[in-house]
Amino acid sequence: MEEPQLSSALQAEYLQLQKTIEDFDARALTIKAWSVSFGLASIAGAFASHRAVVFLIAAFGALLFWFLETRWKVFQLAYYERAGLIERHFQGGARVEHPFQIGAAWHKAWSATTNAEATRMAVWPHVALPHAFVFVAGVLMFVLAWLSVIAP
Repeated sequence: MEEPQLSSALQAEYLQLQKTIEDFDARALTIKAWSVSFGLASIAGAFASHRAVVFLIAAFGALLFWFLETRWKVFQLAYYERAGLIERHFQGGARVEHPFQIGAAWHKAWSATTNAEATRMAVWPHVALPHAFVFVAGVLMFVLAWLSVIAP
């Protein structure tokens, strides 16, 4: 492929990568909204039903949403390697010979992500919040109700 064609193809690929990465952020906000809605509704439900165990349901739900958002972040970050490679190409660094490799590059980066890396991502503030807050609140309220400090 000649240089003008390669540059044009890589530019199109890079713009698609940027759109995909931004779309992941939008979906992450949706996951956060679902988490908060479910958590607060469950906590309110615990008080309405006078059942302390519902606090644990809120905590468990937050934990599941936290796990979901962490996986979502792992999926998103797998796109960054290819975007970075294309950026270095245009900076005069590493030359990219083959455009339109989004899927193959994503799979390679995603497959290389370890559970330890995903666990570190889970505690990043922009991933953990608000899920960690709802989880801690649910567990804390359950313990306080169990100790008869609060009445659900």
